[in-house]
Amino acid sequence: MNTSIISLLINSFWQILVPGLEITIPLTLISFFLGIIIAIFVALIQIADISVAKHIARFYIWIFRGTPLLVQLYIIFYGLPSLGVQLAAIPSAIIAFSLNVGAYTSETLRAAILSVPKGQLEAGYCAGLTFIQTMHRIILPQAFKVAFPPLFNSFISLVKDTSLAANITVLEMFMATQRIAARTYEPFALYCEVGAIYLLFCTVLTKVQIYGERKLNNEW
Repeated sequence: MNTSIISLLINSFWQILVPGLEITIPLTLISFFLGIIIAIFVALIQIADISVAKHIARFYIWIFRGTPLLVQLYIIFYGLPSLGVQLAAIPSAIIAFSLNVGAYTSETLRAAILSVPKGQLEAGYCAGLTFIQTMHRIILPQAFKVAFPPLFNSFISLVKDTSLAANITVLEMFMATQRIAARTYEPFALYCEVGAIYLLFCTVLTKVQIYGERKLNNEW
């Protein structure tokens, strides 16, 4: 590797990392948080077996699990304006990522809730708790311990999926790299660099996941 490439990588590093810290990470955190809220709501609807609502929930999961995330981004950002709904790039990305995460993780949570012995739910009812109170105080805390590894895997995947937001003009890490590559004509080196930064982020998060699993196992 010649000195000009090394110099380019050094100079571009912060130009790529800063959008990652300012856009990619906040976009991931906000979208995942909202997605988990959606997932809990959808999972509980299915567990409660509310007839009409359950069918709506299953339809939502079917749509968002069965279509590409990129298509969902395009429909929200480029398609909705034709219906009179105009959204900026970042809100569009948050909506698409949140709905996508909600669809996938709702099934993870539903499976985790079903793994908790039914006697726990019956015990809650015997104690005079409602369905929601039983879920909040007894079932969900146990289910989250079971669901933690796959949920965190979804979180790590979302960090990488945010690169798709570049397609709707969100200036995150990947778009920042594209702009530098277009200006310098060094796509190979720059795309390897942004890949290494994504790898760094995911490696740190993997360490956090391992630590979290150990803490939960000790508490268990």
